[in-house]
Amino acid sequence: MLESYWAGQASAEELQTRAAELRAVRWQTQRDASIDQIPSNDFSLYDHVLDLSLSLGAVPDRFEPLLGASELDLMFAMARGTKVGGKEIAALEMTKWFDTNYHYLVPELSPRQQFQLSSLKPVEEFREALALGIQTRPVVLGPVSYLRLAKATEPGFSLLSLLDRLLPAYADLLTGLAAAGAKWVQLDEPCLAQDAPVELLEAVEAAYSFLRRRVPALKLLVASYFAGLGANLEAALMLPIDALHLDLVRGAADLEPALELAPDGLALSLGLVDGRNIWSLDPEPALRAIDLAVSKLGHERVLVAPSCSLIHVPVSLSGEDRLQPEIRDWLAFAHEKLTEVAVLAGSTGDPASAGLTLDRLRKVAELRRRSALRADPAVQQRVAAVGPADLRRPGDLGERRRRARLDMGLPLLPTTTIGSFPQRPELRQARARLRRGEIDQDAYHQLMRDEVRRVITFQEEAGLDVLVHGEPERNDMVEYFAERLRGIATSKGGWVQSYGSRCTKPPVIFGDVSRAEPMTVFWSSFAQSLTPKPVKGILTGPVTILQWSFPREDVPRSQTCVQIALALRDEVADLEQAGIRIIQIDEPALREAMPLRRAEQPGYLRWAIDGFRLAAAGAGEGVQIHTHMCYAEFGDIMEAIGELEADALYIEAARSGMELLRSFAAVGYASEVGPGLYDIHSPVVPTQAEMADRLRAAARVIAPERLWANPDCGLKTRRWSEVEPALRNLVAAAREVSGELAAAPIGSL
Repeated sequence: MLESYWAGQASAEELQTRAAELRAVRWQTQRDASIDQIPSNDFSLYDHVLDLSLSLGAVPDRFEPLLGASELDLMFAMARGTKVGGKEIAALEMTKWFDTNYHYLVPELSPRQQFQLSSLKPVEEFREALALGIQTRPVVLGPVSYLRLAKATEPGFSLLSLLDRLLPAYADLLTGLAAAGAKWVQLDEPCLAQDAPVELLEAVEAAYSFLRRRVPALKLLVASYFAGLGANLEAALMLPIDALHLDLVRGAADLEPALELAPDGLALSLGLVDGRNIWSLDPEPALRAIDLAVSKLGHERVLVAPSCSLIHVPVSLSGEDRLQPEIRDWLAFAHEKLTEVAVLAGSTGDPASAGLTLDRLRKVAELRRRSALRADPAVQQRVAAVGPADLRRPGDLGERRRRARLDMGLPLLPTTTIGSFPQRPELRQARARLRRGEIDQDAYHQLMRDEVRRVITFQEEAGLDVLVHGEPERNDMVEYFAERLRGIATSKGGWVQSYGSRCTKPPVIFGDVSRAEPMTVFWSSFAQSLTPKPVKGILTGPVTILQWSFPREDVPRSQTCVQIALALRDEVADLEQAGIRIIQIDEPALREAMPLRRAEQPGYLRWAIDGFRLAAAGAGEGVQIHTHMCYAEFGDIMEAIGELEADALYIEAARSGMELLRSFAAVGYASEVGPGLYDIHSPVVPTQAEMADRLRAAARVIAPERLWANPDCGLKTRRWSEVEPALRNLVAAAREVSGELAAAPIGSL
């Protein structure tokens, strides 16, 4: 429906009606599962942080021409960008929600920022549920986390300095919810799961003291998740609130000290059902935690809950017939997790009809522990044999770069794309028909070959220097590989939101991982046979395959990463043998997967870097290894990115105005860099002049002989009518700026 609205094929009324229908189904499903406190304001047409920015009146000045438009159109303009009077208005920056693959729109705040309650979405949706007879607990991102997640538009001021201006708007919102009949409000403060300086903890205490004074009758639950509270636990327990939520899946160590330190009257919400993974609950540890909490606090002060929002898991196992039955029995999606919560809380509804009891949960956990599907001795032996020499590529980085540019005849500022091209409906239909047996492999392959020819022909005509085959055969950059790797299963309908209308189907890593046969060689080789220009082989990196799947719980993630890296190492060697001279190993999840606590980050970065290098070292000295990363805060891992020793790195840069490049320059990054000149998450087609300006800005920071010109990300989500002019403009911009560089010193750009 979102896509139809953006395409002008559905009205705003139709979109809002459908959204209301979905909200009603979600509330009713939770009531039917005997959930006592049902959330509201957790539904968004694009992103919940963007919704809050609109509610608080935090709209950047560049959107002023749209302030007279509908709130819906303003929201989508802030999310996707737009043009007014022929002038581009850039979207808000987009980055990862902590260590998840969910993307949020970054608030932009200046020292002069004022806040006022401008949208009543949380109140309206509370009333909407109440009209259905459902009393909900509205969920709002807390004020300190909102500021912590924002971006300062000017250097030199603390975003926390805006707290005094922000809190009255929050108080107005809570007052409106109380007037509408709300009894509880949940305020999410996930910043408490990170290392928190003293000033942040002081800000949290000041914020909740203010809100308690302003709205004394409303019960407040503060929720943190994605890690334990650790050193922040005592400060969180002392807040003037009515309940504190603990993520006991990722922070089990918090429970005992929380029970000892909890002040009289404070309730604890125990996050015992994993909201980030899809394995069926092993009930014994959860039941022990509940028994301990009840013995200390009493039943009335203990709530049972998922560890975090269930937005990070698929909706329901109903109709899921692609998974092997044994593996399907091990899983719980959102609907099943609701029942697990109810079973743990002792409010089970009708567990017999759901086929889910504590005894069944115990049996499933035991069967999974004993299953022979999980272990492959040959894979484990190969992992054990990996040594330091397996992580090193032959040759010097600088010499490889110079030799490759010469051998491939690349110009100054070579142009390329990230990998995927728009997938026409006929391609998606062909994959579906192949799965249903309506066409055979020969017919399917012919359609894919025709599409690869089309993509190669267009790139040659547009003047791109390094080509890609366009990935018409790939459904998703992770799922495609998961379908071809042993030890990983894929679902039929396990969709999870990534951003806006974009969803992914994370695979399920249930056992040791290995490659059965080459996965990409045929298509890369076929594309290379069609052109004298170099065609990149495109692989998804080991960390990203791991992070964008539901991983095993019985082995460390680092071990699974090595297994995936070894499978990709074999693929790299086969691509080189087939004559592919540039192999791109994408790692957009490298920063995303980093633990929230600083003490855990060095260990993660060590195995993540080694995983990439293990895969890349399958290539010889004559092959270029490129990589791609996007939509994350990379400033604090610049040294780690350098340790990858990739020959070239493509990054998101269009939305952030090339800001990230300063970090590369500051650490002396030695490899080549392709800053994205084209924001592919926006329907706006950038002009040649706009992309040339971005490239000039890049050339002031990075030496031009190390620069590439490319889009921010893959083009699969865009239309051909947008991509064709955008790429022609990109090539023209690169030629324009390279000509200027040849004629003038860099400082004159």
